[in-house]
Amino acid sequence: MPTLFDPISFGSIKAANRVVMAPLTRARAGKDAVPTPIMAEYYAQRASAGLIISEAVGISRQGLGWAYATGIWNEEQVKGWKAVTDAVHEKGGKIVCQLWHMGRMVHSSVTGEQPVAPSPSTAPGHIHTYEGKAPYEEARALRLDEIPGIVESYAHAARNAMKAGFDGVQIHSANGYLLDEFLRDGTNHRTDAYGGSVENRLRLLREVTEAVIKEVGAEHVGVRLSPNGEVQGTIDSNPEAVFIPAAKMLNDLGVAWLELRESNPSSTFTFAGATEQPKLSPEIRKVFTRPLVLNQEYTRDEALKAVADGRADAISFGRAYIANPDLVRRLKDDLPLQDDDMATWYGPIGAKGYTDYPFAK
Repeated sequence: MPTLFDPISFGSIKAANRVVMAPLTRARAGKDAVPTPIMAEYYAQRASAGLIISEAVGISRQGLGWAYATGIWNEEQVKGWKAVTDAVHEKGGKIVCQLWHMGRMVHSSVTGEQPVAPSPSTAPGHIHTYEGKAPYEEARALRLDEIPGIVESYAHAARNAMKAGFDGVQIHSANGYLLDEFLRDGTNHRTDAYGGSVENRLRLLREVTEAVIKEVGAEHVGVRLSPNGEVQGTIDSNPEAVFIPAAKMLNDLGVAWLELRESNPSSTFTFAGATEQPKLSPEIRKVFTRPLVLNQEYTRDEALKAVADGRADAISFGRAYIANPDLVRRLKDDLPLQDDDMATWYGPIGAKGYTDYPFAK
């Protein structure tokens, strides 16, 4: 069996190893959602990853309601991201753009409009706005006539991502954001063609995936799912009945790779706590035949074993990449990992806790 440090292909992407950098929202962009020069340095520092999945990138102003996060719906944003992808490629790395519509997880002070979701609902907790933390607002249900525009926004963003020099895209259908909200019965109470049955709840993900594949080719497309547990107030009563068919659908559509963020009884993930809902990756492994990437607080030993046992083709690391830009080397040589500073996770605070973590000597 391969090891964590052996090469792998994610569709068209030839990765040097199976250590994937998970998407990490760090909020270092300007208010115009344009990437800033320091972001190029940050991602280039981490270019030894087999594959970098970018921070979640807004496909539209409606879908991006997090202060100082990045977008990719206009030319200025494309230009900003081109500086990032060039920096990563100069270091020999590979990077894909995670396409993001936050659904009900936005704030009107950022987007200028009421949040949208499959059904009227309000997320728990608070969001980062330009004025500080604020409670989430009630979302309105998307009208049927609005949904084709959502699909086109994903296709447009995918087209822009390739123009910006990304090696591919990942459709973000996890963590309680719009596509995940449509998948799960805890947030989708619709009675039309996008709600009710599993087939209907899968419809928007199918349409978005088909549109993105048509735009950039299946060999450039991955998808992220969070198939078990509650995340940001979003949960399904019977996830096995939803996410195994979702994985089979994505396999049939030909997406190049699939990433799963899975919770467990001891999870401490920022947005999702522990869950007794079982992991579905063993069953999804049976229906998804291309590379499967697993994520969620993997230690070095757990990651090595998961790949060696064939349970995963690669492992994505999130928080570990904040403080360890040279994570691949540290994992390979079993070097100590540095601790990150939670107070510096989100910007805009410049280099501190972002690009100032040292490499191992």
